[in-house]
Amino acid sequence: MTVFTDKDFDVFTIEGLDARMRAIRERLQPKLAKIGEETSSFLTASCSDTFFPHVAKHARRTVNPPDSTWVAWSTSKRGYKSLPHFQVGLWETHAFIWFALIYECEKKPTFARQMKAQLDEIWPNLPKDFVVSPDHTQPEVSSLSQLGKEGVINLLDRLENVKKAEFLCGVTLNRNDNRLRNRDELLELIGNTFTVVKPLYHLSFE
Repeated sequence: MTVFTDKDFDVFTIEGLDARMRAIRERLQPKLAKIGEETSSFLTASCSDTFFPHVAKHARRTVNPPDSTWVAWSTSKRGYKSLPHFQVGLWETHAFIWFALIYECEKKPTFARQMKAQLDEIWPNLPKDFVVSPDHTQPEVSSLSQLGKEGVINLLDRLENVKKAEFLCGVTLNRNDNRLRNRDELLELIGNTFTVVKPLYHLSFE
C-alpha cells in the first residue's frame, strides 16, 4: 500500500490559502490521521503513558498557506503544542519523523538542563545521521554529525533561555525515499525512530 506520493508533496506548491488547505484536508490529513491511529498504541506501550494523535489544523492561518503539515502525538486529548510530543509530517521536499519541543512547551528549560547534564551518556546512543531542527516553521535541519556535541549544547543553551526557541530531533526522508511508498516500512521506521528518541522525551519530565 502506497502511503505518500509525489502528488502529496506537490500540495505545497498550490497557490493560495484556501486552495492549499483544501488539498491538505483532502489528500494529506486522512493519511496522517491513519498514521496517527496506527502509531498511538505503539507510543502508549513504549512510553508507559496514553498517547493521543492530533492532526495539525493550521487554524490560525488567515493569509499565508502552510508550507508543512503533520500529525503529532501527546499525552493530552486536547492538544500537543504545550507538551513534549512526537511528530510525523511533510514539507514539499521531505518528510520528517521526530521528537519535538516547540515554542509553547513549558518543559523546554527542564529538558535542556537534563540533556546537558546527561549528554555524555546520551550522545553515544544517538545516530549521527539523526537531525536537529531549532525551528519547526523552517525546513532546514542539521545532522548530529554536523553539529557535534558543542553545537548541540549551544542549541540547548538557547532552548533553556530563549522563550521562542525549539528543539526537534529525529530523521528526515527525501520525498523520493521508497520507504514513504510502503506502509509497513514507514511504520517500522516511525517506530524505530521514536524508540531512539524516547529517552529525550523522558528527560522533559525529570
